[in-house]
Amino acid sequence: MKVRSVAALATIVAVILSTAACSSSSSGGAASAGKSITYWASNQGTSLANDKAVLTPELARFTKETGIDVKLEVIGWNDLQTRIQTAVTSGQAPDVVNIGNTWATSLQATGAFLPYGSSEMKAIGGSDKFVKTALDTGGAAGKTVTSVPLYGLAYGLYYNKKMFADAGLTAPSTWEEMVTDAQKLTDAASGVNGMAIAAGSYTENAHFAFINSAQNDAELFDAKGKPTFTSTGVVDGIKRYLDLMQVDKVASISNAQYDNGTKSVSDFANKKVAMVINQNNADSSIVAAGMSSDEYGVVPFPAPSTGKKIASFIAGINLSIFKNSKNQAGALKFVKFMTSEATQGTLGKTYASLPVLQGVTPSFTDNAEEAKTFQNIYNTMAKPLPLVPAEDQFESTVGKAMNNMFATIATGGTVSKADIKTALQTAQDQVIATMG
Repeated sequence: MKVRSVAALATIVAVILSTAACSSSSSGGAASAGKSITYWASNQGTSLANDKAVLTPELARFTKETGIDVKLEVIGWNDLQTRIQTAVTSGQAPDVVNIGNTWATSLQATGAFLPYGSSEMKAIGGSDKFVKTALDTGGAAGKTVTSVPLYGLAYGLYYNKKMFADAGLTAPSTWEEMVTDAQKLTDAASGVNGMAIAAGSYTENAHFAFINSAQNDAELFDAKGKPTFTSTGVVDGIKRYLDLMQVDKVASISNAQYDNGTKSVSDFANKKVAMVINQNNADSSIVAAGMSSDEYGVVPFPAPSTGKKIASFIAGINLSIFKNSKNQAGALKFVKFMTSEATQGTLGKTYASLPVLQGVTPSFTDNAEEAKTFQNIYNTMAKPLPLVPAEDQFESTVGKAMNNMFATIATGGTVSKADIKTALQTAQDQVIATMG
């Protein structure tokens, strides 16, 4: 996903919102007057066509229950945020839209989305039905959320059971154990590495900058929303992650070219690496590549023995309603339907997502132990990414800086703590400049 700043966007939205709120919408607002709504869904399946095939029966069930027709458009991740931003500024918006939950606060700042106040929350079944940490991703702290969770995701450490057993190892529970195990399982002769990481993906790198910093009890933004990227805890956390390739040498230098998590998952499924850190929706890709579900195990991504037990951020997809929807009542009924236990069970199985509802058993896997592990991570060991409007700029600037650091390591260079701090200072200055 290419993440763009909404700081400038928010400044112009105030000028046009009053007009947009009264305008007709060829793609959603006007069309949804009466008994229809328009829904922009994000790509969760193997293709846009696959998503349409998966969602169409569920939307038909909604129509049968409510009489409200749903005009569906599935949008790829490369285009979704741009489409949403264009809809915000033009007023040509759908009624309901999927958003990456890390965008929630940035998009909330535009003022274009319906707040889920007490009446709106009651209409969708109440806030108590959601996992609290998942609902916390719906907007800035202290403000009424403008999105609610739909699909939950969390990171876990996948490990090859046979490789571990053959080496006399058990699954690691601390960072130190993970690195030691990975070193023992790295075998240059056979071409097997202890781990694979998506070191060329700025989004993945930003995620692990956050997780490793959180394990050090470090914050990326202060109470006023100003970036604090250069703090010792952040620098040390990023250095720890870089050292998987640089010092520990358990991740291949080729990983610097892995620009998405699919490539590292493929290495794991093809038994080229013993461990991979990925979200729970990696299951379908692993099994599709020929690795049976009983060949791997999953444990929480380990923290250092003295660190905080943060194993993931609260990853996933949220649902928002545009404020200029002409059918807010229908949109709220749709959100209630999509976040119902029945729909969550059906789509959770297909999309390998975690339920965002309290007390619901995950349906993405038949492995009860794995399901319990991921749900525990999501519910108790995960922390939302910073709930500030500039979060998107953190991902872009810090993630891309880490791409460059990994590239330096892969080409024989070294990256010191001083180098990291310098790069983070540059990223911090860039973010501050966009904040005005």
